Amino acid sequence: MHQKALAVLARLEESPDPVKHRDELANLVVELTNAGMDYCFIAQLKLANPGFVTQQSANLGMAGALQVLGSVLRSIIGRMDKAQLLSICGSIRHLMR
Repeated sequence: MHQKALAVLARLEESPDPVKHRDELANLVVELTNAGMDYCFIAQLKLANPGFVTQQSANLGMAGALQVLGSVLRSIIGRMDKAQLLSICGSIRHLMR
């Protein structure tokens, strides 16, 4: 995922028209969000071994929440201009350090 993120950021940052890469950036942000929620919550919950029903409830709830969040993120990023997109790229690069 690290290499994929770097590639997306480079394409957007080096493009004469970064707006053409909004969808790609939005997909990356959604993928990073999903991975982060899985790592920070679902994986840790599994380690706690809460039981099958609790685990399945958490999985289902998180999947629904991430689906809604993904739609919102795509909508917001899909309306950003060049400066805003480059700002998002900078924030992602900062988090990758």
